[in-house]
Amino acid sequence: MSDKKPGIIKVLQAVAGKPVTPEDDESLFSSGLLDSFALPDFVSGLESEFGVSVPDSDLSARKFDTIDKVEAYLDSKGA
Repeated sequence: MSDKKPGIIKVLQAVAGKPVTPEDDESLFSSGLLDSFALPDFVSGLESEFGVSVPDSDLSARKFDTIDKVEAYLDSKGA
């Protein structure tokens, strides 16, 4: 897995509107950093940052719950 963490954190900070650095396996939803309303903004930011397209069918908190899961998802999309 390549290190996409800095880019993911950059997008997360933009969406959260504050400087955050969650642990790689910390739930972004349980911690309150993201919620179902912020998820589309987060995914849109990831699309811009990494040049990927995320289909609506993949818009699920389960797929984007942790930095590790986001990184694995981006890797699966060839980012």
